[in-house]
Amino acid sequence: MTGASARVDAWLWAVRVYKTRSLATAACRAGHVRVNGEKAKAAQQVRPGDELRVRIAGFDRILVVRDTIVKRVGAVQAAAAAEDRTPPPPPRESTPFVPVRDRGAGRPTKRDRRDIEKLRGRDLEH
Repeated sequence: MTGASARVDAWLWAVRVYKTRSLATAACRAGHVRVNGEKAKAAQQVRPGDELRVRIAGFDRILVVRDTIVKRVGAVQAAAAAEDRTPPPPPRESTPFVPVRDRGAGRPTKRDRRDIEKLRGRDLEH
């Protein structure tokens, strides 16, 4: 079912960005959905060509509306209704290494704690 415009929460649900429509509505209320740079309410209409920024799990997905659908359709049709312009995630090497203590090693000693703080860049000595 296609039309000239569709509610943003219904469209996000129909193209499978959110599992339920109520989750899409809650995301709009929380301010996690932007249409053309502006915060969107759940009932805001989207049209082909609109750019949506959806924050999911701490990352933004950038979607462009190609077709306005309001009913849940097959995965192929849902993928065709949205163009995903989300940049690829940063490579794993660029994330900083977080040291991990061996399980069962016990509580760190005062020397261990100072070494950990120095490694984290929080040297507490004055």
